[in-house]
Amino acid sequence: MNKIAYQLNDIVEMKKGHPCGANAWQIIRLGADIRLKCTNCQRSVLLPRNEFEKKMKKIISQGE
Repeated sequence: MNKIAYQLNDIVEMKKGHPCGANAWQIIRLGADIRLKCTNCQRSVLLPRNEFEKKMKKIISQGE
């Protein structure tokens, strides 16, 4: 299985967009759950890691 390496502050694209129209999310917390912040409206969502890995499409830009 090919795992994509993601880290804190990466901007990722998800398979489904946010209702505000954006599809870019910033990773703001890593752990058993992953917290994402919408880059457009600044709302945050918390996803279990396995659900996040299924729904993530690609990394748009790397964090620090």
